[in-house]
Amino acid sequence: MHIPQHTGFLLTRHAQDTRSGIVITLWLKTESGPVKLTIENEQALFFIESSQIDNVLGLLSKHKLHFVSYKQLPIKTFGHESVSAIYFKLMKDFYVARDTLKQHGIKVYEDDFRPDERYLMERFITAKIAFVGNEIDRAQYKGNVNKIANNNEANSKHLTIKNAKCKPGDCDVHLSMISIDIECAVTDDEGHGALYSIAAYSDTEQVVFIIGDAQENSPPYIRWLEDEHALLVQFIAWFKDYDTDVIIGWNVINFDFDLLQKRCDLHNIDFAIGRDGRKPYWRKNRNSDNKYISIAGRVVLDGIDLLKTATYSFPSFSLENVARELLGIGKKVDNVESRLAEITENFINNKPALAAYNLEDSRLVWLIFEKTHLLEFAMLRAHLTGLELDRMGGSVAAFTNLYLPKLHRAGYVAPNMGDGTSGLVSPGGFVMDSIPGLYNNVLVLDFKSLYPSIIKTFNVDPMGLIEGLNSPSSAIEGFDGAYFSRDKHFLPNIIDCLWKERDKAKKEKNAALSQAIKIIMNSFYGVLGSTGCRFFDPRLSGSITKRSHELLITTKKWIEAKGYKVIYGDTDSIFVHVGDDKSADECKHLGKQLQTFINDEWQQNIQERFKVDSQLEIEFETHFIKFFMPTIRGLDIGTKKRYAGTVDKNGEQALVFKGLESVRTDWTELAKEFQQTLYHKVFNEQPVEDYVRKTVADTLAGKFDSKLIYRKRIRRNLEDYVKNVPPHVRAARLADEHNKLLKKPLKYQKKGWIEYVITVSGPQPVEYINSAIDYPFYIERQLAAIADAILPFISTSFNQITNDQLDLFR
Repeated sequence: MHIPQHTGFLLTRHAQDTRSGIVITLWLKTESGPVKLTIENEQALFFIESSQIDNVLGLLSKHKLHFVSYKQLPIKTFGHESVSAIYFKLMKDFYVARDTLKQHGIKVYEDDFRPDERYLMERFITAKIAFVGNEIDRAQYKGNVNKIANNNEANSKHLTIKNAKCKPGDCDVHLSMISIDIECAVTDDEGHGALYSIAAYSDTEQVVFIIGDAQENSPPYIRWLEDEHALLVQFIAWFKDYDTDVIIGWNVINFDFDLLQKRCDLHNIDFAIGRDGRKPYWRKNRNSDNKYISIAGRVVLDGIDLLKTATYSFPSFSLENVARELLGIGKKVDNVESRLAEITENFINNKPALAAYNLEDSRLVWLIFEKTHLLEFAMLRAHLTGLELDRMGGSVAAFTNLYLPKLHRAGYVAPNMGDGTSGLVSPGGFVMDSIPGLYNNVLVLDFKSLYPSIIKTFNVDPMGLIEGLNSPSSAIEGFDGAYFSRDKHFLPNIIDCLWKERDKAKKEKNAALSQAIKIIMNSFYGVLGSTGCRFFDPRLSGSITKRSHELLITTKKWIEAKGYKVIYGDTDSIFVHVGDDKSADECKHLGKQLQTFINDEWQQNIQERFKVDSQLEIEFETHFIKFFMPTIRGLDIGTKKRYAGTVDKNGEQALVFKGLESVRTDWTELAKEFQQTLYHKVFNEQPVEDYVRKTVADTLAGKFDSKLIYRKRIRRNLEDYVKNVPPHVRAARLADEHNKLLKKPLKYQKKGWIEYVITVSGPQPVEYINSAIDYPFYIERQLAAIADAILPFISTSFNQITNDQLDLFR
């Protein structure tokens, strides 16, 4: 039965070879539920230079490689060579042919796209899809496994559409979401650990499957199972019935789902959780131990990866830490070793307590997703870029999805990796030398989305570069010999569309959409400057960063010509000291005046030089009432990317730290608290001597021992540290030596976090401290280092204040 047009949101996509050819499968969520679309008779293709067609046909024939057809196309390479396409019925033939041609030195273009990727991209489809096709009558397939992939599909809840035709659509569907968490025995080296329980949490469902005899008066959310086999079977049955679109969790793929798969394999149970009744498809990252899971019709989103993609930053991405920072709540126990012991103890003696703990973990993940709108962020990102919903990172792929179909329609095939390389080097953002000091009234002026606005203004664009080089006399001059076409380009228009959508999102206070767009726009410079992108060319990235250098240097000259002092500049910001004698209102008025002056100057300058309208916009961003720019430790030279100051926040002065100890994870709590209080006193012209002396005395008296803990990440395996062994690695090795003697799990061999203190015997882990704390070390390396960054600017020093006091301990 032919159905009328419907729309849905893309969940998963897949292409596979069948007897009849390549079949693309798209799973969507529509207003009426999940839908499976199949698209038959698709072909895989790559491009070659037409001058090579005889060689190509000869090689394909010689090696008996099957292809459907070839055709010369009205498109060309960036080197202006005409292009032909070779079409294949099966992906396996496509891959063999591609590799064979490369082995014989024949250049192949765009050979790294799967048929499903190309099908969507060439139709400008991202995540929202309009479709028509023929509905399958499921009843006629019941019991006939030859006609469909799996008999479970005949009894499924979804609709299947054959011979689907798709185009970009518009829909506003809700994706169902469930948070999954497991508890288990300690895993061995192979990642095996017997299951204790599985929890699932959503706004409509709370359930814990746990092994054990039913107990009276236990919470209604507990389902008791006799053994692990029954636990897995019951969970899979419940999972199919609940039929969620999205599964979330914390390290949910590489821990929870990985262990569930292994336990199912151990019991010979089909982990059949796909909407088509199939098991998940697993693949491994080539460069790490991370795994990826693909489940037909369902998406798995890991909270840690998605928070990082959304540019959240935490000292630790443990569930405990993130929940406490975002929600103000967390687990009752945060020590990994004691938590594992407590889990096992509860499984033996207090199963309801374990079930409550398990459910709370899954609830915390759910609350984090709700608080940060992570699912909305992921959906918007997929809709804007065409990236798969569970794709983390992927800025190069996002750029390619948006750019490539436009490029084809303009008559070009995309270049290969390495085609744009040269001996040129593109510099990073411009960072001015700072003028250290303690200042009153520093204004910060910030270029709004500087790199995207440079792209818009000067038409920086891969195809625009090729076209501009063809007719430089009428093009916009860039750097390093680059010229950009005034009318043949795509990236400036893509940026402009995204920019308008972001302005709209800001007005509607849609923070998730605004953040998604900001990340995408800002990634485009990085893409053009990355050797991992097929469009990489140093003339592109250099024409962005070198233009930004020019903008900051010239803006600095204009401001100083007005009699003000520029004390620092960083990438897109200018820091201006406007004098000590101005009121807050006068400073804000002056900031607006400088904003207008600079914008007008650049509009006139760029119009005169390049005959284009400036898309640059500088904004008066911040008035620092007090501002401190330190020196590099031990030198008179000012630092970069490190400063502090006070700003007015709702009528009160608030401290702001950038790059200093207070916002760094590798300094102790004592150092952070000491810096914040000391700077507050200096900024408010309060005496500091008594506070410094008391902090030193209390440290020596042991009153701050709990604040002397260092917490650092071990970024490599312990055995990889050979020549230079830093203190945290020495502490980790010491900890695992004790663990081995006590026959406990080795915690630190393969990366992780370590907490330790410095003792008179050197660094020691917090769980095995057997020497006295080295208080003079902390006073010299933490307190004195912080104090002597700022005290000389008020004509004193740490030694002057504490000299008599410290002599007693030397």
